[in-house]
Amino acid sequence: MARRYHCAVELAVDVIGGKWRPVILAHLKEGVHRYGELRRRMPDVSEKMLVQRLRELEADGLVARHDLGNPKSPHVEYHLTAEGRTLIPVLDSLHTWGLARAARTHTPSTPHPPTPRVDQEVCVPRPVIPDATS
Repeated sequence: MARRYHCAVELAVDVIGGKWRPVILAHLKEGVHRYGELRRRMPDVSEKMLVQRLRELEADGLVARHDLGNPKSPHVEYHLTAEGRTLIPVLDSLHTWGLARAARTHTPSTPHPPTPRVDQEVCVPRPVIPDATS
């Protein structure tokens, strides 16, 4: 029997709540990541916890796992499913709120730059140099 929720937020928090699930989803919204990339981006999570949370997100239909290697040299990639991609606006809002909160409370944070996908060009914005005549 399916669990009954008394509030839609209760359901949402049950699915994406916790310390690591939203962080994993936020990294995967940037594109496909190998397991090792996720570990490097999340240095404070234990290997056991990351594996456990990835499996839960996969079981919930938010993340898909794709095995690229053979048994001797495993290469596993993770990406958001169509259902997981419906969370992108929510994750973007959380990110924006987190940046603003960090600024208001003077909380240090180290944002990770997005990992470019193979099919994307890497563009580095040029610095704006003020006009000396103004």
